[in-house]
Amino acid sequence: MISGTTTAHSPQLDTILMVEAFIKEHSGEYKKRALWENLPRKMMYQTYSVIIGYLLDSGKIAADKDGKICWIYNPELIRRYLDNSDLKIR
Repeated sequence: MISGTTTAHSPQLDTILMVEAFIKEHSGEYKKRALWENLPRKMMYQTYSVIIGYLLDSGKIAADKDGKICWIYNPELIRRYLDNSDLKIR
């Protein structure tokens, strides 16, 4: 269960991956509701909200000042910073 939600159904992995792929492709184009309306497959808004909550909590997406959803997850960049001995984590 994500962030205390009380939904009866958890999203399936293929649905989460579809939302992730769509956000990556359209990063910064849509606000939350418009993104949901333009997904390739329809789903209940409740299910969509659980997925968005999971992606926000896991640091894969963020919303800009206008409320548009952006993909921010970049493991390659993180790996480069972690491999740099000149940088320290405080």
